[in-house]
Amino acid sequence: MYREFKNELCNKLKEGQLKEAEPMKRHTTFRIGGPARFYAVPKTEEELTAVIQMCRQYQMPFFILGNGSNLLVSDEGFDGVIIEIKEQFAYYTVEEKEDRTFVTAGAGILLSRLASEVAKRSLKGFEFASGIPGTLGGAVAMNAGAYGGEIKDCIVSAKILTRDGCVKVLYKEDLELGYRKSIITRTADIVLEAAFAFEKGNEEEIHAQMKDFNRRRREKQPLEYPSAGSTFKRPEGYFAGKLIMDAGLRGFRVGDVMVSEKHCGFVVNVGNGTATQVKELIEQVSLKVENQFGVRLEPEVRFVGRF
Repeated sequence: MYREFKNELCNKLKEGQLKEAEPMKRHTTFRIGGPARFYAVPKTEEELTAVIQMCRQYQMPFFILGNGSNLLVSDEGFDGVIIEIKEQFAYYTVEEKEDRTFVTAGAGILLSRLASEVAKRSLKGFEFASGIPGTLGGAVAMNAGAYGGEIKDCIVSAKILTRDGCVKVLYKEDLELGYRKSIITRTADIVLEAAFAFEKGNEEEIHAQMKDFNRRRREKQPLEYPSAGSTFKRPEGYFAGKLIMDAGLRGFRVGDVMVSEKHCGFVVNVGNGTATQVKELIEQVSLKVENQFGVRLEPEVRFVGRF
């Protein structure tokens, strides 16, 4: 079946757009992950749709990958197709309408780049996204946010590709955006692009705020080590990092993965860490925090592959 699937997939894509046994540590910010059986890089919406339809036809598991910034891929890898949506879907357009400016961007654009482009036009409301390492598709699905701002604050609509190959537009009220979730995380549909509305602001104030946010990230987050960002969701009424610190787990290690000494909400790869080590550390930290404080920490990181 795999050979037949590969041959048909090669007919849908051009040379260089399909790899086999691709190490996923090359494509995640954790720098961890075994090989994907197939790694596909469709260049157009039509190619993306064709690849997904083929996966469904052959009952082949698939996973959509952006910047790989909130993922932990199994050491065994992924026995299916990883489909990259990144540079090839990194476009954006700007349209002025009355007192608002509408920005539409492809799912593959980096949030940091989009934030920069929005700021250049003196548009306010997207400053929070300037230091988030992911792409827009994942950010919409997870309602990404930081420093008091979230995707839901400025999004108008999202164009999605359903798992059965239909393209449709969901408006803000349809997206059911909540804390690190949306209807998309439940339906497992795929974000193709999103539209946002912004108002004009003071350019100097916008850039000053972005500069301040990025300074605070550099000072407080362990950017010197590979990680998947914030490892745990924020439990209601608490901060995950503080609970972990108060539990005496700053610097706690399993092999080459460690609770960051700089920010206890981050698990970092300080050498040749493995997915198994990360999973064990997450489980131990959750258990120790629950035993001490009665609060169960849930991972924000998504697990891909078999664990």
